[in-house]
Amino acid sequence: MSVAEAVSEAGAEGSRQKTRRGLLLVILGALSAIGPLSIDMYLPALPAITGEMLSAPAQVQLTLTACLIGVSAGQVIAGPVSDVRGRRVPLVVGVAGFMVASLLCALAPSVPVLIALRLLQGLLGGAALVIVRAVVRDLYDGAAIARIFATLMLVSGLAPILAPIAGAQLLSFTSWRGVFVALGLAGLVLLVAVLLGVRETLPAERRESGGLAHTARTFWRLLRDRAFMGCALTSGLAFAAMFGYISGSPFVLQEVYGATPQQYSLIFGLNAFALTATAQLGGRLSGRVEPARLVAAGLVVTVAGAALLLTAALSGLGLAAIVAGLFVIMLGQGLVLPGTGALALAGQPQQVAGSASALLGVLQFALGALSAPLVGLAGAGTAVPMAVVMTVLLAGASATFVFLRNRPVAEAAVR
Repeated sequence: MSVAEAVSEAGAEGSRQKTRRGLLLVILGALSAIGPLSIDMYLPALPAITGEMLSAPAQVQLTLTACLIGVSAGQVIAGPVSDVRGRRVPLVVGVAGFMVASLLCALAPSVPVLIALRLLQGLLGGAALVIVRAVVRDLYDGAAIARIFATLMLVSGLAPILAPIAGAQLLSFTSWRGVFVALGLAGLVLLVAVLLGVRETLPAERRESGGLAHTARTFWRLLRDRAFMGCALTSGLAFAAMFGYISGSPFVLQEVYGATPQQYSLIFGLNAFALTATAQLGGRLSGRVEPARLVAAGLVVTVAGAALLLTAALSGLGLAAIVAGLFVIMLGQGLVLPGTGALALAGQPQQVAGSASALLGVLQFALGALSAPLVGLAGAGTAVPMAVVMTVLLAGASATFVFLRNRPVAEAAVR
């Protein structure tokens, strides 16, 4: 082979590798939307499920709680398993299981069965989520990781905007069961994409050999790290407030204030856009402004929005005031959630960053799972329970962060 031919062959191989990486990023972006799709796409259908199955709103809201618990557990289980067994097989199992669980949800004969299937759906979807992050860490280093994660975060931010809109449009010509059929079909497309486009990214020689005991010791150390747990709890409480909104808003906006499913999806999309926009703004400012200051500013905004929401709910100011309060809260959340995650992870050694990320995700979704039913148990005929739950959680997040401001280790980790 001549030098020219060798150069040409090398260039062609580089081009093919770049194409494969680009295709892989598209697939990973789609996989990162599994969580928001499984959580948000059926939200406009919650009142319809309540009516068809003659169940209390609080019981139907447990389908959301079950999914959140499943997503939390799936991350904790699949993360360590993928460190030992590799990424591809657990990812294929997770996506295939998500597809089957979604289709079974469409056939659920009762709310208790739907709750169990939503738990399974979340468990398998959570497995896919945590492996997506692991694959990125396998393939990229340094600034490239941050850039890829920012892209995936943008996809994750757009998914909550599009998911309820898609769900509402599906409800215009099918029942709530059709929403889960659509999720199953999406799972099928993702499964084919994974089988064709995702190779193993963790060679056998780089896999973890410490087993479950090593994983347990890592988690125990993180649980005793007050700086990490404080930041993670701040993030978890803010996340829980968001899921109180996610679980309560379908009933409050549609049944209390008379919004149609289409109107609800537009309101939800507006709030998701607010969160995504400020998250991207915070990312651009993070190089010039300390993450702690951005988080503090975000918490001030969320508390102001919560005060407006609670005042509107107690005073009966109407739908516009309720939506305004929620919008302001979501603006603040766009600074709080990414910033607290950065503060929690920055102080951890690289070799435990994956476990720290998994534990952070578990706290977020577990606290979200606990907050979601509180809104329904307090009653669905008024906006007051949702407003109170969100206000208490955001005030708790702010108080936790004020305490952390006096802990130099958390600040030093970011600097």
